[in-house]
Amino acid sequence: MNKKVIFISISITVCLLAGVIGAFATQSSVHTWYPTLNKPFFNPPNWVFAPVWTFLYIAMGIASGIIWSRGFHHKWVKTAMYHFIFQLLLNVLWSLVFFGMNKILSALFIIIGLFILLLFTYKRFKIINSFAANLLIPYILWVGFALALNLSIWRLN
Repeated sequence: MNKKVIFISISITVCLLAGVIGAFATQSSVHTWYPTLNKPFFNPPNWVFAPVWTFLYIAMGIASGIIWSRGFHHKWVKTAMYHFIFQLLLNVLWSLVFFGMNKILSALFIIIGLFILLLFTYKRFKIINSFAANLLIPYILWVGFALALNLSIWRLN
C-alpha cells in the first residue's frame, strides 16, 4: 500500500475519533439542555450536524494525511501538522465545554481560538499542498458558522 494512502487512512481515523468524542459530549445535552436554549433563526435542525461533521472530519483527515505524507521531518510539514493537531484538540474541547459542561461563553472563546488557529492551519497547508488546503475550506466555513451560532446563543441566553 502506498505511503500516502496509509497516512490518509490514519488521519481520517484520528479525525473521526475526535468526532466520536465530540458526539459523546453532545449526546449528553442535545435532547435535554440544548432544546431549552433560545436560538437564532439560522439555527439548523439537529439532524444536519451529524452528516456535516462526518463529511468535514473525513475531508480534514484526507487533507492532513496528504500533508503528513510529505514528510514530518520537513519543518513546514511539522509546523502545519502541529497547527492541525492543536485545532483538532480545540474542536473536541469546544464540544466538551459547550455540550458537556453547558458553558456557552467559555465555548465561545474556544471556538474563536479554533477559528483563528484553523486559518493559520489553512495558510500552512497552502504552502505545502493547495489541494489539501482547499479541503479545509468547508471546515473553515462551518466553524465560522458555528462561531456565529455560538455567539448568537450566548447573546440570546
